Amino acid sequence: MKSSGIGGQAVLEGVMMRNKSDYAVAVRKPDGDIAVSRGKYKSLAEKALFFRLPIIRGIVAFVESLIVGMQTLTYSASFYEEEEAKQQKKSTPEQKRKESIRMWITIVVSVVIAMLAFVILPYFLSRLLSVRVKSYAALAVIEGIFRILLFVGYVVAISFMEDIQRTFRYHGAEHKAINCIENGLELTVENVRRQSKHHRRCGTSFIFLVIFLSILFFMFLSFDNMWLRILSRIILVPVIAGVSYEFIQFAGNSDSKAVEILCKPAVLLQCLTTREPDSKMMEVAIVSVESVFDWREYQRRCIAAKKSRAKLQKNRQEDSGRRKSRAEIAEEIRRREEENTRRANARIRHMKERERREAELEQLANDAAKRRSKRETMLQDKPEEEENLKGLDHYFDDQQ
Repeated sequence: MKSSGIGGQAVLEGVMMRNKSDYAVAVRKPDGDIAVSRGKYKSLAEKALFFRLPIIRGIVAFVESLIVGMQTLTYSASFYEEEEAKQQKKSTPEQKRKESIRMWITIVVSVVIAMLAFVILPYFLSRLLSVRVKSYAALAVIEGIFRILLFVGYVVAISFMEDIQRTFRYHGAEHKAINCIENGLELTVENVRRQSKHHRRCGTSFIFLVIFLSILFFMFLSFDNMWLRILSRIILVPVIAGVSYEFIQFAGNSDSKAVEILCKPAVLLQCLTTREPDSKMMEVAIVSVESVFDWREYQRRCIAAKKSRAKLQKNRQEDSGRRKSRAEIAEEIRRREEENTRRANARIRHMKERERREAELEQLANDAAKRRSKRETMLQDKPEEEENLKGLDHYFDDQQ
């Protein structure tokens, strides 16, 4: 089926799903119940056309996903804080403002650390080989390899943490739930369990594409100054993120084998960030989806569109199956030419007949005008005849 357009992320003991400006986060509380929080985040893309332009919309979506992700992550963590910490958090607008400031500081610090670890550090590691490797393109490829190794090493390292392992399982539940509805199945635990825990529009695939495309982009940056090279890499990261977003969206709506092959490395990388969820985790993912997305209506539209495409394809196949031979085509062309000639001759005859009638009418009008003129002239010359004619009027009246 066509991409549902919904996306999400795993949070602490829960799943967040986002559908356009609406989002919902479902969390399994310590007592076993599922808590659901719904919210709206009005995207910049809905406010101005500029932020809906290709590449730009990808940058906007990336930044907004960080903000919404941090908010929902904070919400899910609040269920597992100490009671004293909860009491401190229930609070005044001033404390909420401080919490918002702390969230932004966290986002900025996280982005800076990511830049240092996955942009700056790989560059310096690749420069260590510049004595042996003189090709700038080769150094860019080596830099990209270091970047991939650092990212994979980071994921493997954090996967040993128990909380992260459970988060990866919720990540798998998120993918399975989306795959379930996009494959046209009813959203139940049994159907979700049978789905793949991998998805093309995953954030892991997005990061892999950013890393891969950075190799291609950085191959063409050849500044002599080291600081310019570093600065150019930092500036290009948002552009690469925007290009990666466009490809991810395209891949999510494509059934092409070529696209599937291109997405394969990114999908395989999800083996590190997803785990098989249990039934309770899948229940949380289902609740999160249903809180923000009408999957039944989506499937109904997809089925209707699929039937329409099938009917159109069938008609095309029937048309192609009734292909005529060259002799039949030549005969049909001859018949059409004869019909066109016959119609043209009929139009010519009609026009000629019309011109003849018009000429006759014009002649009759001229003759009538001449007779009327002649009669007027004759009456003017012999007025007594007019009196005689008038005297005969009573005769005609009696006859009538």
